Amino acid sequence: MFAIRIHETGGPEKLLPEEIALPAPDRGQLRIRVEAAGVNFIDTYLRSGLYKVSLPFLPGMEAAGVVTAVGAGVTGFRGGDRVATTNALGAYAAETLVPADKALPIPAAIATPTAAALLSQGLTAHFLATDTFPLKAGDTALVHAGAGGVGLLLTQLAKLRGARVIATVGSDAKVALAREAGADAVCVYTRENFTEAVRRFTDGRGVDVAYDSVGKQTFEGTLDSLRPRGLFVSFGNASGPVPAFAPLVLAQKGSLYMTRPTLNHYLRTPEELRARAADLFAWVAAGQLKVRIGATFPLASAADAHRALESRATTGKVLLQP
Repeated sequence: MFAIRIHETGGPEKLLPEEIALPAPDRGQLRIRVEAAGVNFIDTYLRSGLYKVSLPFLPGMEAAGVVTAVGAGVTGFRGGDRVATTNALGAYAAETLVPADKALPIPAAIATPTAAALLSQGLTAHFLATDTFPLKAGDTALVHAGAGGVGLLLTQLAKLRGARVIATVGSDAKVALAREAGADAVCVYTRENFTEAVRRFTDGRGVDVAYDSVGKQTFEGTLDSLRPRGLFVSFGNASGPVPAFAPLVLAQKGSLYMTRPTLNHYLRTPEELRARAADLFAWVAAGQLKVRIGATFPLASAADAHRALESRATTGKVLLQP
Protein backbone atom coordinates (compact mmCIF):
# COMPACT_ATOMS: atom_id res chain seq x y z
CA MET A 1 0.00 0.00 0.00
CA PHE A 2 1.03 3.63 -0.43
CA ALA A 3 2.45 5.37 2.64
CA ILE A 4 4.75 8.18 3.80
CA ARG A 5 7.75 7.20 5.93
CA ILE A 6 10.69 8.91 7.64
CA HIS A 7 14.09 7.22 7.55
CA GLU A 8 15.98 10.11 9.16
CA THR A 9 14.81 13.17 11.03
CA GLY A 10 14.98 16.66 9.56
CA GLY A 11 12.93 18.93 7.33
CA PRO A 12 9.74 18.20 5.39
CA GLU A 13 11.82 16.66 2.60
CA LYS A 14 12.40 13.68 4.91
CA LEU A 15 8.77 12.61 4.36
CA LEU A 16 9.22 9.99 1.64
CA PRO A 17 6.48 8.25 -0.37
CA GLU A 18 6.85 4.46 -0.42
CA GLU A 19 5.02 1.22 -1.08
CA ILE A 20 4.86 -0.89 2.08
CA ALA A 21 3.06 -4.08 3.08
CA LEU A 22 -0.57 -3.89 4.11
CA PRO A 23 -0.58 -4.44 7.90
CA ALA A 24 -2.68 -7.14 9.54
CA PRO A 25 -4.44 -6.18 12.80
CA ASP A 26 -3.14 -7.82 15.96
CA ARG A 27 -5.38 -8.78 18.84
CA GLY A 28 -7.38 -5.76 20.01
CA GLN A 29 -6.75 -3.75 16.84
CA LEU A 30 -8.73 -2.50 13.87
CA ARG A 31 -7.45 -1.76 10.39
CA ILE A 32 -9.09 1.18 8.70
CA ARG A 33 -8.97 2.56 5.17
CA VAL A 34 -7.92 6.15 5.72
CA GLU A 35 -10.23 8.69 4.13
CA ALA A 36 -8.64 11.68 5.87
CA ALA A 37 -5.61 12.08 8.13
CA GLY A 38 -5.05 15.09 10.34
CA VAL A 39 -1.77 17.01 10.17
CA ASN A 40 -0.73 18.26 13.61
CA PHE A 41 2.25 20.10 15.03
CA ILE A 42 3.28 16.97 16.92
CA ASP A 43 3.82 15.33 13.52
CA THR A 44 6.38 18.03 12.71
CA TYR A 45 8.08 17.60 16.10
CA LEU A 46 8.47 13.86 15.47
CA ARG A 47 9.70 14.44 11.92
CA SER A 48 12.25 17.07 12.95
CA GLY A 49 13.66 15.06 15.85
CA LEU A 50 12.40 17.43 18.57
CA TYR A 51 10.54 14.39 19.92
CA LYS A 52 12.45 11.12 19.56
CA VAL A 53 11.14 8.17 17.53
CA SER A 54 12.49 4.85 16.33
CA LEU A 55 13.33 4.89 12.63
CA PRO A 56 12.01 4.18 10.07
CA PHE A 57 8.85 5.88 11.25
CA LEU A 58 5.38 6.08 9.72
CA PRO A 59 3.89 9.40 10.95
CA GLY A 60 0.34 10.40 11.67
CA MET A 61 -1.85 9.70 14.69
CA GLU A 62 -5.17 11.27 13.69
CA ALA A 63 -7.34 9.56 11.10
CA ALA A 64 -10.90 8.83 10.07
CA GLY A 65 -12.08 6.17 7.70
CA VAL A 66 -13.74 2.78 7.25
CA VAL A 67 -12.96 -0.45 9.09
CA THR A 68 -11.51 -3.06 6.69
CA ALA A 69 -10.35 -5.73 9.17
CA VAL A 70 -11.01 -6.59 12.82
CA GLY A 71 -8.42 -8.24 15.06
CA ALA A 72 -9.07 -11.05 17.51
CA GLY A 73 -10.85 -10.13 20.71
CA VAL A 74 -12.45 -6.96 19.32
CA THR A 75 -16.15 -6.44 19.94
CA GLY A 76 -18.40 -3.58 18.96
CA PHE A 77 -16.87 -2.98 15.52
CA ARG A 78 -17.26 -4.65 12.15
CA GLY A 79 -16.14 -4.14 8.59
CA GLY A 80 -17.66 -1.05 6.98
CA ASP A 81 -18.02 0.95 10.21
CA ARG A 82 -16.87 4.56 10.06
CA VAL A 83 -14.43 5.37 12.85
CA ALA A 84 -12.06 8.13 13.89
CA THR A 85 -9.05 8.14 16.21
CA THR A 86 -6.19 10.19 17.58
CA ASN A 87 -4.13 7.02 18.14
CA ALA A 88 -3.56 5.63 14.66
CA LEU A 89 -0.35 3.65 14.26
CA GLY A 90 0.76 5.57 11.18
CA ALA A 91 -2.08 7.57 9.58
CA TYR A 92 -0.02 8.86 6.63
CA ALA A 93 -0.97 5.75 4.68
CA ALA A 94 -3.74 4.21 2.61
CA GLU A 95 -4.66 2.01 5.58
CA THR A 96 -3.63 2.12 9.23
CA LEU A 97 -3.99 0.13 12.43
CA VAL A 98 -5.87 1.48 15.45
CA PRO A 99 -6.24 0.09 18.98
CA ALA A 100 -9.95 -0.71 19.20
CA ASP A 101 -10.29 0.98 22.60
CA LYS A 102 -8.98 4.21 21.01
CA ALA A 103 -11.43 4.11 18.06
CA LEU A 104 -14.60 6.20 18.06
CA PRO A 105 -17.67 5.46 15.94
CA ILE A 106 -18.50 8.48 13.80
CA PRO A 107 -22.14 9.60 14.25
CA ALA A 108 -24.26 9.62 11.10
CA ALA A 109 -24.60 13.41 11.28
CA ILE A 110 -20.81 13.94 11.08
CA ALA A 111 -18.92 13.74 7.75
CA THR A 112 -15.77 11.62 7.80
CA PRO A 113 -13.36 14.50 6.97
CA THR A 114 -15.01 16.59 9.69
CA ALA A 115 -14.34 13.84 12.23
CA ALA A 116 -10.69 13.71 11.16
CA ALA A 117 -10.44 17.49 11.47
CA LEU A 118 -12.18 17.63 14.84
CA LEU A 119 -10.69 15.05 17.15
CA SER A 120 -7.10 15.94 18.02
CA GLN A 121 -7.62 19.68 18.21
CA GLY A 122 -11.16 19.42 19.52
CA LEU A 123 -10.20 17.08 22.36
CA THR A 124 -7.34 19.43 23.19
CA ALA A 125 -9.65 22.44 23.28
CA HIS A 126 -12.08 20.43 25.40
CA PHE A 127 -9.65 19.57 28.18
CA LEU A 128 -8.11 23.05 28.14
CA ALA A 129 -11.50 24.72 28.61
CA THR A 130 -13.09 22.20 30.97
CA ASP A 131 -10.25 20.80 33.09
CA THR A 132 -6.90 22.58 32.85
CA PHE A 133 -8.71 25.81 33.65
CA PRO A 134 -12.47 25.21 34.00
CA LEU A 135 -13.74 28.34 32.34
CA LYS A 136 -16.93 29.92 33.62
CA ALA A 137 -18.98 33.04 33.12
CA GLY A 138 -16.98 36.15 33.92
CA ASP A 139 -13.55 34.61 33.28
CA THR A 140 -11.17 36.19 30.77
CA ALA A 141 -8.88 34.16 28.54
CA LEU A 142 -6.03 34.91 26.15
CA VAL A 143 -5.95 32.50 23.20
CA HIS A 144 -2.84 32.62 21.04
CA ALA A 145 -3.00 31.45 17.40
CA GLY A 146 -6.68 32.28 17.48
CA ALA A 147 -7.24 31.38 13.81
CA GLY A 148 -5.47 28.03 14.09
CA GLY A 149 -7.14 24.67 14.55
CA VAL A 150 -7.11 24.60 18.35
CA GLY A 151 -7.54 28.35 18.65
CA LEU A 152 -10.80 28.47 16.69
CA LEU A 153 -12.28 25.55 18.64
CA LEU A 154 -11.01 26.75 22.02
CA THR A 155 -12.49 30.20 21.49
CA GLN A 156 -15.86 28.67 20.66
CA LEU A 157 -15.80 26.45 23.74
CA ALA A 158 -14.75 29.36 25.94
CA LYS A 159 -17.74 31.34 24.70
CA LEU A 160 -20.06 28.36 25.26
CA ARG A 161 -18.89 28.41 28.89
CA GLY A 162 -19.53 32.14 29.25
CA ALA A 163 -15.94 33.43 29.23
CA ARG A 164 -14.58 36.52 27.46
CA VAL A 165 -11.76 35.93 24.96
CA ILE A 166 -8.99 38.02 23.48
CA ALA A 167 -7.33 36.17 20.61
CA THR A 168 -4.04 36.84 18.86
CA VAL A 169 -3.50 36.21 15.15
CA GLY A 170 -0.58 36.68 12.80
CA SER A 171 -2.21 38.72 10.04
CA ASP A 172 -5.16 40.99 9.27
CA ALA A 173 -6.59 38.26 7.05
CA LYS A 174 -7.11 36.06 10.12
CA VAL A 175 -8.94 38.63 12.22
CA ALA A 176 -12.34 37.82 10.74
CA LEU A 177 -11.92 34.10 11.46
CA ALA A 178 -11.16 34.73 15.13
CA ARG A 179 -14.13 37.10 15.35
CA GLU A 180 -16.43 34.52 13.73
CA ALA A 181 -15.35 32.01 16.38
CA GLY A 182 -16.58 34.45 19.02
CA ALA A 183 -13.47 36.33 20.16
CA ASP A 184 -14.43 39.54 21.94
CA ALA A 185 -11.18 41.22 20.90
CA VAL A 186 -8.47 40.28 18.38
CA CYS A 187 -4.86 41.45 18.34
CA VAL A 188 -2.61 41.14 15.28
CA TYR A 189 0.55 40.39 17.25
CA THR A 190 2.87 40.99 14.27
CA ARG A 191 2.13 44.72 14.43
CA GLU A 192 0.60 45.22 17.88
CA ASN A 193 1.89 44.55 21.38
CA PHE A 194 -0.47 41.83 22.57
CA THR A 195 0.36 42.41 26.24
CA GLU A 196 -0.77 46.02 25.96
CA ALA A 197 -3.89 44.84 24.10
CA VAL A 198 -4.67 42.39 26.92
CA ARG A 199 -4.27 45.09 29.55
CA ARG A 200 -6.70 47.33 27.64
CA PHE A 201 -9.14 44.43 27.26
CA THR A 202 -9.08 43.73 31.01
CA ASP A 203 -8.88 47.35 32.24
CA GLY A 204 -5.32 46.75 33.41
CA ARG A 205 -6.04 43.61 35.45
CA GLY A 206 -4.72 40.87 33.14
CA VAL A 207 -6.43 37.68 32.02
CA ASP A 208 -7.32 34.79 34.31
CA VAL A 209 -5.77 32.23 31.96
CA ALA A 210 -3.52 32.35 28.90
CA TYR A 211 -3.51 29.46 26.43
CA ASP A 212 -0.20 29.50 24.54
CA SER A 213 0.62 27.06 21.75
CA VAL A 214 3.25 29.34 20.19
CA GLY A 215 6.03 28.87 22.75
CA LYS A 216 9.31 30.73 22.55
CA GLN A 217 8.08 33.80 20.66
CA THR A 218 5.21 34.65 23.00
CA PHE A 219 6.45 33.33 26.37
CA GLU A 220 7.50 36.55 28.12
CA GLY A 221 4.58 38.59 26.83
CA THR A 222 2.16 35.90 27.90
CA LEU A 223 3.45 35.94 31.47
CA ASP A 224 3.02 39.71 31.50
CA SER A 225 -0.59 39.35 30.31
CA LEU A 226 -1.79 37.45 33.37
CA ARG A 227 -3.46 38.77 36.50
CA PRO A 228 -1.88 37.95 39.87
CA ARG A 229 -2.22 34.21 40.49
CA GLY A 230 -3.26 33.71 36.87
CA LEU A 231 -2.54 30.49 34.98
CA PHE A 232 -0.14 30.18 32.05
CA VAL A 233 -1.06 27.10 29.97
CA SER A 234 1.79 26.19 27.62
CA PHE A 235 0.56 23.49 25.26
CA GLY A 236 2.67 23.85 22.10
CA ASN A 237 5.94 24.96 20.53
CA ALA A 238 5.00 26.44 17.15
CA SER A 239 7.83 29.02 17.34
CA GLY A 240 10.19 26.77 19.31
CA PRO A 241 10.28 25.47 22.89
CA VAL A 242 9.77 27.81 25.84
CA PRO A 243 13.24 28.81 27.12
CA ALA A 244 14.51 27.72 30.51
CA PHE A 245 13.62 30.18 33.27
CA ALA A 246 13.92 30.50 37.04
CA PRO A 247 10.74 29.69 39.01
CA LEU A 248 11.30 32.97 40.87
CA VAL A 249 10.05 34.73 37.72
CA LEU A 250 6.56 33.40 38.46
CA ALA A 251 6.67 35.01 41.91
CA GLN A 252 7.96 38.31 40.58
CA LYS A 253 5.17 38.54 38.02
CA GLY A 254 2.34 37.94 40.50
CA SER A 255 2.64 34.45 42.03
CA LEU A 256 1.63 32.95 38.70
CA TYR A 257 0.84 29.33 37.99
CA MET A 258 2.17 27.45 34.97
CA THR A 259 1.30 24.05 33.50
CA ARG A 260 2.39 22.09 30.43
CA PRO A 261 -0.49 19.71 29.70
CA THR A 262 -0.64 17.06 26.99
CA LEU A 263 -3.66 15.32 25.51
CA ASN A 264 -2.84 11.77 26.56
CA HIS A 265 -2.99 12.69 30.25
CA TYR A 266 -6.57 13.87 29.76
CA LEU A 267 -7.62 10.70 27.91
CA ARG A 268 -6.42 8.16 30.44
CA THR A 269 -9.36 5.77 30.05
CA PRO A 270 -11.62 4.77 27.14
CA GLU A 271 -14.52 6.24 29.10
CA GLU A 272 -12.88 9.66 29.32
CA LEU A 273 -12.10 9.59 25.59
CA ARG A 274 -15.67 8.68 24.69
CA ALA A 275 -17.16 11.29 27.03
CA ARG A 276 -15.08 14.14 25.60
CA ALA A 277 -15.70 13.00 22.02
CA ALA A 278 -19.45 12.70 22.67
CA ASP A 279 -19.54 16.34 23.76
CA LEU A 280 -17.68 17.44 20.64
CA PHE A 281 -19.80 15.40 18.24
CA ALA A 282 -23.00 16.66 19.89
CA TRP A 283 -21.92 20.31 19.68
CA VAL A 284 -20.97 19.92 16.00
CA ALA A 285 -24.24 18.16 15.17
CA ALA A 286 -26.19 20.93 16.94
CA GLY A 287 -24.32 23.67 15.09
CA GLN A 288 -22.77 25.01 18.31
CA LEU A 289 -19.22 24.15 17.26
CA LYS A 290 -17.90 24.89 13.77
CA VAL A 291 -14.97 22.90 12.37
CA ARG A 292 -12.87 24.73 9.79
CA ILE A 293 -10.87 22.67 7.29
CA GLY A 294 -8.38 25.22 6.05
CA ALA A 295 -6.42 23.10 3.57
CA THR A 296 -6.44 19.59 2.14
CA PHE A 297 -3.40 17.97 0.49
CA PRO A 298 -2.98 14.65 -1.31
CA LEU A 299 -1.12 12.12 0.82
CA ALA A 300 1.79 12.22 -1.65
CA SER A 301 2.16 15.95 -0.84
CA ALA A 302 2.64 15.43 2.90
CA ALA A 303 5.85 17.48 2.78
CA ASP A 304 3.94 20.46 1.38
CA ALA A 305 1.34 20.07 4.14
CA HIS A 306 4.10 20.23 6.77
CA ARG A 307 5.62 23.30 5.13
CA ALA A 308 2.24 25.02 5.13
CA LEU A 309 1.61 24.21 8.79
CA GLU A 310 5.08 25.25 9.96
CA SER A 311 4.84 28.54 8.04
CA ARG A 312 1.84 29.34 10.26
CA ALA A 313 0.05 30.56 7.15
CA THR A 314 -2.76 28.01 7.55
CA THR A 315 -6.09 28.46 9.31
CA GLY A 316 -8.19 25.77 10.90
CA LYS A 317 -7.30 22.15 10.17
CA VAL A 318 -4.88 20.74 7.60
CA LEU A 319 -5.83 17.31 6.23
CA LEU A 320 -4.18 14.68 4.05
CA GLN A 321 -6.31 12.50 1.79
CA PRO A 322 -4.91 9.26 0.27
